Formats: sequence, C-alpha cells, structure tokens
Amino acid sequence: MQRPVLIIEDDADIAESLRYNLERDGLQTRLAATGEQGLAEALKGQPAPSLIILDLMLPGMSGTDLCRRLRREPATRRTPIIMLTAKASEADRVAGLDLGADDYITKPFSVRELLARVRAVMRRVDESTQQVYEDDQLTIEFAEMQVTCEGSKIRLANKEFKLLAALARSPGRVLTRQQLLDEVWGYNYYGDARTLDVHIRKLRQKLGACGDCIETMIGVGYRFTGCATQGANAHKDSER
Repeated sequence: MQRPVLIIEDDADIAESLRYNLERDGLQTRLAATGEQGLAEALKGQPAPSLIILDLMLPGMSGTDLCRRLRREPATRRTPIIMLTAKASEADRVAGLDLGADDYITKPFSVRELLARVRAVMRRVDESTQQVYEDDQLTIEFAEMQVTCEGSKIRLANKEFKLLAALARSPGRVLTRQQLLDEVWGYNYYGDARTLDVHIRKLRQKLGACGDCIETMIGVGYRFTGCATQGANAHKDSER
C-alpha cells in the first residue's frame, strides 16, 4: 500500500495546488489545515505518511512546535519533513534543520522545484533502508554492525557505529549536530555537545584510510560522502 504525503498548510489555495500536483505526480495525499489536525493525521494509524510537507506559520500549534513534537514521536521520528515558510534567512534555515527538517523551501516557491525536492527526499529515504553500504574502500553491514576498510575489519564502540550508520544511511545529506545527538544519544541527552565532535574524531581515527568518508560542514554538522578520491580528501582535510 502506498503511503500518502501529508500536507499541513492553512492556505487552502496552496494546499490544493500541492495536492493536485503531487497526485498528478503519482503520489497519494492527505491535508490538514492546523498544527493540531496535522499531528492527529500523522499519528492516527496506518498507513503512516511517507513524507510531511509542513508550513511553519500555522494557526494554533506552530509548525516549529509541531516539527519538534513529530521528531519526539516514535511513529514519525524518521518521517521526512519538508518545511514551507516565508522566512528566508540563513538563521531561519539552520533553525529549521536543527528542528529535524529534511529540507526547507521558502515561499513563494516553484511547484516544479518542490516536486523535485520531494522526489529527492523520498529517494534518500529509500536508500536509507539498505542493509549494506559499500564503495571501493569501505563496507558497512548495518544489521551485523560490522565495518571493513580496505579489507580489514574495524572495531567500533556502540555509539561510534551508531554515529557512522546514521551518517551512512543518509549519504550526501548534511546532518546537523543536534540531529546526530538526537539520533545517537537520544532526545533526553542534555550533556556537552562537544561529545559529538570527540566521537567523530575517534571514529575517523579508527576508520584510518576510510576516515575521510565523513565531511565536516563548519557551523552546521557533518555529511557522509563515502571514500572519495585523494584530491577530494585533501579538500576535506582542510575543512577539519
């Protein structure tokens, strides 16, 4: 059964336009006009949404509060969220990503671009269900919690493996520091955020020749790129 896209948008014209174009693109949809309705739709049972398109300026519960709540619910913790908002500053985009959004689109927006973003996010979700990641140097077996670099097994601590898996299951996507802390340490973690940087450093050291699979995004977080060419690795070294 195809899981629907949940559109949470209080502007009826925008909501109907999104519904029309998504369904024309072969996707089922459900609509909600308030944060409270959106939360109920997201949690009301099967089939759960495959993707949530969330307006931030909603009556009642705001989109930011709703996003925070959805990321705390087991049923929607991993559901991809695309935020729609009129706020276009870098600070607003970073804040949205810190809340757990997978993408951020400012109004007014091109429907064609939004559909492309929807397809890209859903493609990443499909890729994240894989059981094994493998490139020319690095192999990660998620179920067995085994990592091999250039044919040699790498022994990782539990949190180090979880951190690597979280990054590798979203290749090419920037994961913010808060997203990684939530994913690996849990939402109730209130310790020093520098713990993440320490684990990343140890993880890179243990991975050895494969350590450059993790790219630092200064001021934001980290991104898994796989084992790149020597030239690309030299560039990433300069960013650390």
